[in-house]
Amino acid sequence: MSEPPPDVVLLATGWRPRALLRAQLIEQGFEVVATNSWPMMRRHLRPGMKPHLAIVDVQGLPDPFTVLADLRVLMKPEQVLVLTALGTVPVAEVERLGFHALQRPITIEDVVRTAARLIRSHPVHTQ
Repeated sequence: MSEPPPDVVLLATGWRPRALLRAQLIEQGFEVVATNSWPMMRRHLRPGMKPHLAIVDVQGLPDPFTVLADLRVLMKPEQVLVLTALGTVPVAEVERLGFHALQRPITIEDVVRTAARLIRSHPVHTQ
């Protein structure tokens, strides 16, 4: 029997923000897989084994528009939280794709609070 999917799959290219966010999500009781590349994240988005939530930090991501387009096919948009920053993907574009967005400046607590709310609103592993 295979293991259940994690609650959250996190993609962030920066080690520090990825580690801090992962640690805080774990502290809140979520199972988290964190990665620094889109190919690694995509491995955790298999049919029948989707996480409750995918979090993508577009800051430093080599091709964020392609990642978001692919992610829209792989996950229900309402189960995706995108962290943006000035000079990356505009919040309006993220929301046009149906994703949730938080724009920097934000705190780890802002992200964790939003993630917890989104997970509670979509509690079942589907797709």
